[in-house]
Amino acid sequence: MASSKKKYARLHEMYLKNVVPALKKEYSYKNVMEIPKLDKIVVSMGLGQVKDNSKSFNLALDELTQITGQKAVATTARKSISNFKVREGQKIGAKVTLRGDKMYEFLDRLIAIALPRVRDFKGVNPKSFDGRGNYSFGIKEQLIFPEISYEKVEKVRGMDIIIVTTAKTDKEAYSLLSLLGMPFAKR
Repeated sequence: MASSKKKYARLHEMYLKNVVPALKKEYSYKNVMEIPKLDKIVVSMGLGQVKDNSKSFNLALDELTQITGQKAVATTARKSISNFKVREGQKIGAKVTLRGDKMYEFLDRLIAIALPRVRDFKGVNPKSFDGRGNYSFGIKEQLIFPEISYEKVEKVRGMDIIIVTTAKTDKEAYSLLSLLGMPFAKR
């Protein structure tokens, strides 16, 4: 008879076994539903410089898809801006919204493999919280991800990563991400 127990991503198991009890003890939550957790991770790339070159745009979409393990979608301009030569509806970026096990797997790869490959890495900025428990930071090059082959890269591109949590305060979100292994720089 097959086991009906659900298999979680490695980081999700760590969250359930180690992080939840630690947060419950630190903030003395009375209800399990109060304990902060990851809601989603949004990875986005601004591609305005290649908006007219569809081949480069599609390469960037493919790279983002490889990095996240989920199909990237093109984002479009909401309104026309003549100074930037942008028309309403024109493709200007790409994004992926990760939830569930894919989110935990991506965060695990980001923390364990990608961030340590950043040149002169001293940790991510602990002041990049938004006041509501969400954390965002930028990466200057996609080459830190092992899924990207250096030979196939047309141009070095950066990306923004937003980690959305259910935490009410930045302090709770900082504790959650620290316990998950996020390498914050010393304050």
